[in-house]
Amino acid sequence: MSQLIVLNLGNGNVRQGFPTVVVQWGEIGSPTRGKTIGSLLPATELADLYRQWQQLYTALAQQFFLRRLRQIEIEDDDVTRVSVAEFGELCRHLQQQMNGWLESPSFAKIDRQLRTQFAATDEICVVVEAEDEEVRRLPWHLWQFFEDYPRAEVGLSLPEYRYVASPPKRTAAGVRILAILGNRTGIEVEGDRRLLEALPGAGLALLDEPTRSQLDAALWDEGGWDILFFAGHSQTERETGRIFINPTESLTIGELKNALKRSIDLGLQLAIFNSCDGLGLARSLAQLNLPQLVVMREPVSDRVAQAFLKHLLAAFAGGASLSLAVREARERLQGLESEFPGASWLPVLCQNPAQIPPTWAQLRGMPKQSQIPRKTPRRRSWGAVAIASAVSTTLVMGLRWAGVFQGWELATFDRLVRLQPAEPADKRLLIVGADEEDLRRYGYPLPDAVIARLLAKLQPLQPAAIGLDIIRDRSVEPGTTELNRQIQQTPSLVAVCAFGKGIDTSIAPPPEVDDSRVGFIDLFLDGELNPQDDTVRRYLLSRSANPVDVPSRCPADKSFAWKLAYRYLQQQPIPVTTAGKDWQFGDVVFHRLQPHSGGYQTLDARGNQLLIRYRNTPQIAQQVTIRDILEPSDTPTESLRDRFSPDWTKGRVILIGITATSIQDYHDTPLGKMRGLHVHAQVVSQILSAVDREESRSLFWWLPTWGDALWVLLWAGIGGVVIVASPSNRMRGVGIIGAGVSLVGIGAIVFIQGGWLPLIPALLALGGTAIGMSLYIQK
Repeated sequence: MSQLIVLNLGNGNVRQGFPTVVVQWGEIGSPTRGKTIGSLLPATELADLYRQWQQLYTALAQQFFLRRLRQIEIEDDDVTRVSVAEFGELCRHLQQQMNGWLESPSFAKIDRQLRTQFAATDEICVVVEAEDEEVRRLPWHLWQFFEDYPRAEVGLSLPEYRYVASPPKRTAAGVRILAILGNRTGIEVEGDRRLLEALPGAGLALLDEPTRSQLDAALWDEGGWDILFFAGHSQTERETGRIFINPTESLTIGELKNALKRSIDLGLQLAIFNSCDGLGLARSLAQLNLPQLVVMREPVSDRVAQAFLKHLLAAFAGGASLSLAVREARERLQGLESEFPGASWLPVLCQNPAQIPPTWAQLRGMPKQSQIPRKTPRRRSWGAVAIASAVSTTLVMGLRWAGVFQGWELATFDRLVRLQPAEPADKRLLIVGADEEDLRRYGYPLPDAVIARLLAKLQPLQPAAIGLDIIRDRSVEPGTTELNRQIQQTPSLVAVCAFGKGIDTSIAPPPEVDDSRVGFIDLFLDGELNPQDDTVRRYLLSRSANPVDVPSRCPADKSFAWKLAYRYLQQQPIPVTTAGKDWQFGDVVFHRLQPHSGGYQTLDARGNQLLIRYRNTPQIAQQVTIRDILEPSDTPTESLRDRFSPDWTKGRVILIGITATSIQDYHDTPLGKMRGLHVHAQVVSQILSAVDREESRSLFWWLPTWGDALWVLLWAGIGGVVIVASPSNRMRGVGIIGAGVSLVGIGAIVFIQGGWLPLIPALLALGGTAIGMSLYIQK
């Protein structure tokens, strides 16, 4: 059902203001549902600005289409040459002034109240009741309310009116139209005739330049008329209208008063005056309580008049309500404004608020059940929201499955990692790093004797495990014999190898270390998914032997980090077993990455891969240098304990490697550049933290594909609901931005708890549904 807003401006005028503005609203034909009161300030500048607009419009009319105006004459004395650009700037200024006036605090509360009562999809007739002629001439269609409510249209009314009962429709033969083609001097009205004759279901009676007596007799016809149409010359004289019915005769509405009153009593519902300067006609006909009227506020050219009539009749006869048909036809005139500036400002709808506007089907006398509107009113198009959400979700999830958004999702993952709260270093780990000073003292590669001395110092301090992240596939004299002996005496030692991409790039472990104490140090880069992305986000915990694997000198089937964590947990004791194809450390199952896991959608998921949950800390663990352990203090005031304490090793996992910046072992990670030694330390810390019940730092988790789809569908639906439920474009924009911020906020909070939700697909579905519903409700 269409809605009605009646804006009664009461006593006052534009220049002195309107002290009491009463606004009522409800459904057309139903009791009032609400009422509020405000006021409007004086707006002398606005009134003067409109007068200036009229003058410039008249000047442009003469410059562009003087000989095709449907007005008998224009005074030349007041006309000056103006530019279209100047006129356009004046239009924008007038629109700003109009909205500034309506945004004054005393009226803004009315605007806010109305926006809480209606949805953006509601069909609304806004009737401005006013006696003041200047305020009636103002371009009310420029009010921001009509921009935000695309199915609303403004109409004019006098403050006094009454309901006129219409007799029952006598026949369903068609819409009875009395068309008057008046004085056509200098204009062309044959186009109007053709448009009327082409109307479906219309019975047309045509009076071509009639005499007064012929017109009067037609209006008194006892058969009655549904629509009265006039094309020709007209003008306003001292707030009354005059039409020129033939080259020698013209009439005011007052001179046709009795005939018109009789015609209205017999059922006349609508008059269309497709002629110039019709607001005087509108005032006179409103005094007769004519239900509906369409006029032009200023002089109009043939082409504009006929284009408007064409679009109006097509929309109205096609099933649109009269107000929507007027709005559509008026807005379509904008396409002519390069030739006819200001064209879309001309049409004005005038209404009697006591009357229910008829539809074309009602005028034809069709049964109510057959009155099918051209466009079904969409009060709240929940069905359309459901369809749009499903389509948007299907499209987004299909593209995601193909990996289209994978790069965006991985970049979002990195940003969320960096946004995690800062965490302390892991006290279960100790890093022994050879820095630049160590390399200057001991040489590079580090001699076997240095590594042997280091192991001999650390092993008695009872570490849980010692990880030697230094390649030692061949001896580095001096000290090889000593190192071999020390390796045998250090059961907690884990050495490294690398399987590389083939036999030539693989690296063997130290020959003296048995395979059970060797872990591979190969890191997975996401460059295989995107050549420009070499970030380390995954870690291969273990791999299974495969007959088609390329040969390698690395015998390890488990990673360096896995081996170190395993040895630490053995001492707790915490069992390490398998759960299907996944590793289980204590009670915690480490689910391996699948081809479609979180933002990964085209992943080579061979092997048991772990999604690394980096600890957001500047230093993953306490770190010392080799010389801190092997050499006494260089200064008398500094003791060895100041640089290294045996208490730092007992029960800990010690990782030994190179930290000197001159030795290139840096990798891209979500936290920035990081040495391979520190990446392995991050994974050891992640495993131990997940198992530690006191810390309970969970692993990353993600939804199954169907769960991702439901999450995306939820936000797609939210996007549609926001568009349909919001009363204005501004509120829709705010709502969608708010929904997007909420989505990102929820995703970030869940990420801190270890959950990786599909933010990018959900944002795209939210926006896609919002755009689709915005286009839908504006059709």
